[in-house]
Amino acid sequence: MSADMDKPKDIEVKELNKRASGQAFEVILSPPTPDAKAERPFSPIRKKEMSLDEITCKLEAAEERRKSQQAEFLKQLAEKREYGKEVIKKAIEENDNFCKVTQEKVTQKMEANKENRNARMVALSEKFKEKDKKIEEAKKNKEAMTKQGV
Repeated sequence: MSADMDKPKDIEVKELNKRASGQAFEVILSPPTPDAKAERPFSPIRKKEMSLDEITCKLEAAEERRKSQQAEFLKQLAEKREYGKEVIKKAIEENDNFCKVTQEKVTQKMEANKENRNARMVALSEKFKEKDKKIEEAKKNKEAMTKQGV
């Protein structure tokens, strides 16, 4: 079979210049002939006449769907609200715990500082008492020396 017999009659193929990257072709479709029958799409579905009962039934079903969707939306909204409340409650609890722990640490540090201060004060007081004793002894020794020397 030749190449011309394989292709349909309404398609024409022209070979273009050969290129380094390969070969190029141009495909030309011939215009449709008036006697050719084009495939028609399926005919539209004809709607049947609906009775008042059917219309009412469909409207009621649509209303039920709308109410169901609205109820689902409200349910999801309530769940989100509840989750938000739980998150806030947890954050408040964590904040309270942090405050308590921090307050305890500050109180412990203050008590430790107070004890250290008291210990330093007692040490200084003892030191001053020792100095006072030495001064008194030096005064007594000086008086005793002056009485003996006079």
